[in-house]
Amino acid sequence: MFESLDEHIKQYEAAESTPAQRLLKWGLAVLATAIILGGLYAAIRLLEA
Repeated sequence: MFESLDEHIKQYEAAESTPAQRLLKWGLAVLATAIILGGLYAAIRLLEA
């Protein structure tokens, strides 16, 4: 039962978005992470100076 349910969920998610949309979503997540971590790094450097 759970294998069948898992397969249905994967098929539904695959049909819901295109590969380009998934790539864009991951790219934006990486970019947001880099901006946040870069901002924290810059703030720490400013506090040390």
